[in-house]
Amino acid sequence: MLTYLDFEKPIAELEAKVAELRETASGSDIDIEAEVGRLETKANKLLRDAYARLTPWQKAQVARHPERPHFKDYIAGIADDFLPLAGDRSFADDPAIVGGLGRIDGRRVMLIGHEKGADTASRLRHNFGMAKPEGYRKAIRLMKLADEFGIPVVTLVDTPGAFPGVEAEERGQAEAIARSTAECLALNVPIIAAIVGEGGSGGAVAIATANRVLMFEHAVYSVISPEGCASILWRTADKAAEAAEAMKITAADLQALGVVDRVVEEPLGGAHRDPDAAIGALKGALVEELDGSGKLGPKELRAQRRAKYLAIG
Repeated sequence: MLTYLDFEKPIAELEAKVAELRETASGSDIDIEAEVGRLETKANKLLRDAYARLTPWQKAQVARHPERPHFKDYIAGIADDFLPLAGDRSFADDPAIVGGLGRIDGRRVMLIGHEKGADTASRLRHNFGMAKPEGYRKAIRLMKLADEFGIPVVTLVDTPGAFPGVEAEERGQAEAIARSTAECLALNVPIIAAIVGEGGSGGAVAIATANRVLMFEHAVYSVISPEGCASILWRTADKAAEAAEAMKITAADLQALGVVDRVVEEPLGGAHRDPDAAIGALKGALVEELDGSGKLGPKELRAQRRAKYLAIG
């Protein structure tokens, strides 16, 4: 059953009425098609109107929707012959970051991304997509392996941020994030990043410092969460909507600022309403970007990244 967000309540009521009508008329001779058609048309109009004028805070809610596709879903829909590779060869394997070798329409790639989990058990196992140092060190290991064999890197970003616990700091969280960011910049192969949900702080940047940064239409990307920003500026998370507006966290804003290179459209109502369509749109965009970046040599790729990030701000 679809989970509705607060601003979708009028849509939820209409769609519930449609479901109730269909259930009531099931197995009877009552003709309900005209009424169902009228309600569905009205619900679709409300949905289209609502998503045409989403505020930044509402986009943040959509980006966090629990039924948006996760890394495992993208891998299943995008990659062939995916071979997961685990461990940082220093401490442990971090399930918050998943990576491995695969093919996208015959193109060899190293795929790395955050996995949040889809239910309570898997969310706890993947730590809600909040990586620890060993997660970023695993990403570094996989990027180095890709570089050694001349394989492009594709990263899928969906995290509230890096794990802020004491044990992560004790094991060098800041150093691991900085080194992962530096590794992205130093690669001799193309690196394409896609912000598919939340792009939170250094936890996102660590695997998103890419030649080309793609972003889903209703994803968000920011240095801190709107709630965190509001808590600092106004001493209350209740001002999160105002913070989201001021922070320029949406795909359109970030493309205008030069942080994001390409916005990938989502199905009407967000990726969670039609995951297959969203995954297909991302796959098409990745194939185009891989083909474009594949025409550049190592020096050109490194220079492109350097110029891109020096120009920001």
